[in-house]
Amino acid sequence: MPLSPGEKLGPYEILSAIGAGGMGEVYKARDNKLNRDVAIKVLPASLVNDADYLARFQREAQALAALHHPNIATIFGLEQNAIVMELVEGKTLQGPLPVNEALPLARQIAEALEAAHDKGIIHRDLKPGNIIVTPEGTVKVLDFGLAKTVEKQSNTTAADSPTLTLRATEAGLILGTAGYMSPEQAAGKPVDRRADIWSFGVVLHELLTGKRLFDGETVSHTLAEVLKTEIDFPPIPAGPIRDLVRRCLDRNQKTRLQHIGEARIAIENYLANPQKAAPAPAQSNRWLWPAIAAACLLAAIAGWGTLLRKPSKPIQSAKFDIDPPEGGRFPLLSGGGGSAISPDGRTLAFVATNAKGERLIHLRSLESLEARPLPGTEDGGRPFWSPDSKSLAFVAGGKLKRIDVAGGSPITLCDARFPRGGTWSENGLILFGDQASGLQSISASGEFPPPSPS
Repeated sequence: MPLSPGEKLGPYEILSAIGAGGMGEVYKARDNKLNRDVAIKVLPASLVNDADYLARFQREAQALAALHHPNIATIFGLEQNAIVMELVEGKTLQGPLPVNEALPLARQIAEALEAAHDKGIIHRDLKPGNIIVTPEGTVKVLDFGLAKTVEKQSNTTAADSPTLTLRATEAGLILGTAGYMSPEQAAGKPVDRRADIWSFGVVLHELLTGKRLFDGETVSHTLAEVLKTEIDFPPIPAGPIRDLVRRCLDRNQKTRLQHIGEARIAIENYLANPQKAAPAPAQSNRWLWPAIAAACLLAAIAGWGTLLRKPSKPIQSAKFDIDPPEGGRFPLLSGGGGSAISPDGRTLAFVATNAKGERLIHLRSLESLEARPLPGTEDGGRPFWSPDSKSLAFVAGGKLKRIDVAGGSPITLCDARFPRGGTWSENGLILFGDQASGLQSISASGEFPPPSPS
């Protein structure tokens, strides 16, 4: 039953209604004991008679009360069937905002999530409606972890509705708001802190563009978009921030950004030196073939001394620019970029994104004026060649793979969670470095461990 101004809830006097949502009705109230205003969230009437739910709700509220952070709205306690919280004055998060205004807000959201994740608490329903910006510019994130306690069907029907709670499959519950939930939430699978990282990416995308990323006609349509629809990255300025959003919005949990602290660091680095972080002008974003050829020659001198004893042929030189696909760009090596020239010196393999934001390995032959994408290398990076110049090894989806440049499907060789690069020897062995597993010797045929050299 709705509360009216002047009514009492324990020691709290109701002043006015603030709003309502899937988690219940919210009121502004006066704490007469401590002479302060508070926010009171009263549980929906459909839940107050559920003893199991109330017990779980109280346990969750007690855990959340342990969260003390300047960017998290504090929970003061429980009163009957309500949560007493810090009253946050301000406006909900709204875009579009210029990068220099959006990122300080995003940094504070990341700090709030980081503090909660460090205590094992997942938000599960991060969205602009749960983020308040005070007149002083301080971000306050509301409703941490409360979605976990809801298991009842709500009356929500729109993608931007308050907490969406649907019993989906035996694997679990869909908990969250349709347009901001992670693919694993949308599929009813168990979630961890990476679900919050996905939601952070959706919120940051909206903060920068002013448009909802997933906004179907119905909840079902929105969930389908979350699971399958191609994500539009170009509206976000090219550079580290677009790379950050892309990593947050990786549908593969294993290759998604793993810790929200990485997002905070990336944002802080950008804010500390935005000029350095900005993408280079088009002219300086080109690679000159002579420089690449010179690097290749140095590698040849170091590794292929036997070639120096063979009669040399007159050297032919060529000079031209290598550009990314129209509307695309070259990613940083740290974001999965890289390039490699074939041992025969005839073909350059390089990583580039196209106008849709898709990252692939491209091949540019010395005899061709255009580069072509190599199918099967989606999200690939750090390429290196086989000695016969017929195959490429590359990293994609946390795996080291190989593919024939003439065509065909890639072959997975081993795990590559934190790749550092590799080299391919003439005896069919690949020496590959990974920060997690160290230096490995892998057979290029996919055998592991590799056969002993004869």
